[in-house]
Amino acid sequence: MILEQHIEELRAELRNCCDRKEYRETKAMLDAALAELDARLNAQDALLRNEFPPS
Repeated sequence: MILEQHIEELRAELRNCCDRKEYRETKAMLDAALAELDARLNAQDALLRNEFPPS
């Protein structure tokens, strides 16, 4: 599954949580997935900056 798709599914699941425990668990998974996406995007940006330095 694509990470962005997983994030959207977690967001939908979070909207429909019925109890606090499920909400906390889902929120933790969402936060971890968002951190992973952020890390991947930062790595990609760094790679592109090294490949195409400013003129």
